[in-house]
Order: sequence, then C-alpha cells, then structure tokens
Amino acid sequence: MNAPGKGLDARESNPLLLSVDRPDLSARRTTTVPQRIVFIAGFAVLMALLWLIPDQTVGALILVVTIFYIAFSVYKLVLIYFSIASHAEMRVTAEDLAALNDEELPVYSVLVPLYQEQESVEHLVAALKRMDYPKEKLDVQLLVEEDDDQTREAISRLFLPTGFKVTLVPPSEPRTKPKACNIGLQYALGPYLVIYDAEDRPERDQLKKAVVAFGRAESKVICLQSKLNFYNPRQNRLTRWFTAEYSSWFDLCLPGLSAVHSVIPLGGTSNHFITEKLRELMGWDAFNVTEDCDLGVRICRAGYSTRMLDTTTWEEACSSFGFWIRQRTRWLKGYMQTYLVHMRNPVKLVRELGFVNFLHFQALVGGIVVCFLVNPLFWGMAAIWFTTRSELLAHLFPGFVFLLSALCLFIGNFAFVYASMLGCYRRRYYDLIVDALFSPIYWVLMSAGGWRALFQIVVDPYRWEKTRHGLWKGPQSTGEHSAGDGSPVDPQ
Repeated sequence: MNAPGKGLDARESNPLLLSVDRPDLSARRTTTVPQRIVFIAGFAVLMALLWLIPDQTVGALILVVTIFYIAFSVYKLVLIYFSIASHAEMRVTAEDLAALNDEELPVYSVLVPLYQEQESVEHLVAALKRMDYPKEKLDVQLLVEEDDDQTREAISRLFLPTGFKVTLVPPSEPRTKPKACNIGLQYALGPYLVIYDAEDRPERDQLKKAVVAFGRAESKVICLQSKLNFYNPRQNRLTRWFTAEYSSWFDLCLPGLSAVHSVIPLGGTSNHFITEKLRELMGWDAFNVTEDCDLGVRICRAGYSTRMLDTTTWEEACSSFGFWIRQRTRWLKGYMQTYLVHMRNPVKLVRELGFVNFLHFQALVGGIVVCFLVNPLFWGMAAIWFTTRSELLAHLFPGFVFLLSALCLFIGNFAFVYASMLGCYRRRYYDLIVDALFSPIYWVLMSAGGWRALFQIVVDPYRWEKTRHGLWKGPQSTGEHSAGDGSPVDPQ
C-alpha cells in the first residue's frame, strides 16, 4: 500500500474529513433543523393561501415563475456573449509547449476512480500511456474498490508502467466516487493533480498545458477545468442531444462564467488542482453525489477561483436511456444537495462569495433544478390550453401575465435552442445542429431526471447509481479518428 502524502496525520487521512471537521459544509445531513422549519412553515403558508385566495395565489406563482424563466434565459444569453471574450479561457500555444523543458516539469498526480469498469480499463491505461508527459514524472493511481473483483482482475491482466499504481478503497459507507478520490488524495505525490474517469481520453498535451496555465495564473487560481465532449456523438439520438448539451455547457456557459470570474460548478472529470490547496479544502465531500459542483462552490467560498483551460477530454456519451436517466438523477440530486448545504446560512454565503457570485450560485445551482422541476407543469398547462381553451387557465393568465408568458416562451426556447446549436457549430458538429432544434424533447427527459432526483433526495440521498461505460464499441482515439479539428468522428 502507498504511503500517505507528506505531512498528513491520521486525522487528515480520513476520507470523510470534511464531514467531521466542517459538518456545515457536508451533505452528510441533507437538511438542518432550521431549514426543515422554514420548509414546513413555507408549505403551510402556501397551503393556507391556496385555501383562502386560490386564484390570486396561483396567479402570483405563475407570474413569479414566468419572470424567473425570462431572467434565466437572458442570463444564459449573457454568458454566451461573454464566452467569446479573449480571456474566457486560458490558452496555451504550441510554441509555449515547445519551450518546456521535460527535466524541469513537476510530478503530476492522476487519480482515476474505478468501480465495475472492467470493460474500460484497457482503453483507459492505453490513453494514459499516450499522454505527452515524462513517464517518470507521472503519478497515476487507479482507485479500485477492494471488493470489485472483476475490475481488479481486468487490471491484473495489463502491464502497468512505472508510476502506475493500484490503490484499494476499503469497503465502507458511503460507497461514492468522492470518498475514493479522498483516499487517492492522501497518496498523491505531485504538486498538481487531475481527476479522470474510466472512459476518458484526454488530449495528449493536457497535463503540459495545465502546468503552463498554472504558471501564468493568478495566485488565487487553484483549479483549471478542461472542456468535456464525446467521442461517440452520433451513436444514436440520445448521444446527439447529449453532445449538443455538453457543447453548449463546456464551450459556451462555463467559459462565460470564467470570463466574469464567477463561481464555477466543476465537471466530474478533468479538473486540475494545486494539490496543497485541495488538501487545504479537505478534498471532496464524500456524501455529495455530485461532488464536483460542490467543490467548485467551496473553492470560491474559500477565496480561490477556477479558470477554464482550452483543452478537451473526450468521454463516452451514455447511449442507453436507462443508464442516462440514472446518471442525470444523480447529477441533479447532487445539485440539490449542494444548494441545501450552502444555503444553510445565506448571510454567510453572501459574505464569502460576494453578492454577484451569490446570484450566480442561485442561477447555476438552484435555478437549473427549479427549471427542470417546473417545466412539466407549464408544459401541461400549455397543452391543456391549446387543446381545450380552458377558461380557468385564461383566468390564471390575465393580459399582462399572458404577454410575459408568451415572451418567456419565445425567449426561453430561443435561448436554450440557440445555445445548443451554437455549441454544435463551434465544435464543428454541423450535422448535429438539426438535432439541437429538437432539443426540447431532450428537456422532457431531463425533467424526468429532476423529479426522480427530488424523490431520491428525500428517501435515499446518498444512493450512487452507477453509469455503465463501454457500450460504445467504435473508435475512441482523438488522433486516428479525427474530424480535422481535433474532434473525433465515428462511423455513421
């Protein structure tokens, strides 16, 4: 077994350290007593108003949600505008890379949490071997659950070069990716550290780009988020929509947030950290099933910042609806956990984030969840109106509210469809632009994941539904199978 990282004592090597030392920042408790009191009191007041003045109450709710939709749509368009700024991403040129001296490069730690990934490990190890970084300075840990016999057996059949190690994760609750990452963090040797998932294929020069970017960045920048995209975008309709969503999020929204120095909800992989600072933050919250989003918020609360790095890691887009809905449920449940954790003390959150970043947090973490939960209700009302011309709905949407709702329908759909189309265009996925036009169908699926997440956070908040990888059997290399712009292609 590896020796823990230098300077770590028994307390610091606890993978649940955050929940012990800073329970106020951990999702170990879903809600606090004051939060439950506020929820119950708010629900009671709402029920009373619906009983006493139902028309006015429903009308007020519709008006508030409509205004929220319009504001959220405009917000997304503003982020897209800022994403084209020259400083939206940290760019490293070929000349910058050529100027590096391999002998002066630091040790770089790579953590890869694996669970039931026996179908992916061979391609994963091959991808990591291809990284353009001195082999003797790679500190790669394959984090494997001790009782995951199939993955361990698959690894045992591979040749692992010097610098590659298997770190066993003892079976204990919670059985989550962030807990495994915290164990790997104990043994990390490098001043820089990155997380990759089992199906990841990072660009070969990504580690070198991160070293250059960290060297240029302000001292408060402790995390670099790489872009994510897929090497199987055209496998089926679901992967096409998924690719349009990722292209919009990682190529437009997150760079826009980086340009305005906002809090950034991290993606689940290809986050590059300054190891010392990550340990200072006590790593990841082992009880949060979307630990990346939570860590992005905690980085900002601690006075540090995240920047986007202009490099891509290619992943496998989930092509099975069953696994996709489980994955989406886990992500949105984690967003709910993150929102509840950081809103335990809103005044303190405003003080630590600053008012503008507090508003970003409301939109990015709370607002996204609200959209997915409320969407089906408004879709249902729209369907009833167009099919029955219900007088009740006409009563609930008087002239001014109806005008705002019509505006919301136009601006909202335009903003989200436009973002998906522009994301595909910037990735040169020209054939997917047509699919992006039909992305409202995809939103229905995301809303299903949202309501499933709401149910789970009440009855089973720490449940980790595994996403199965290895369903795509086509090319996974971004080198051989290239569209000419660095993006992979797959057979039609």
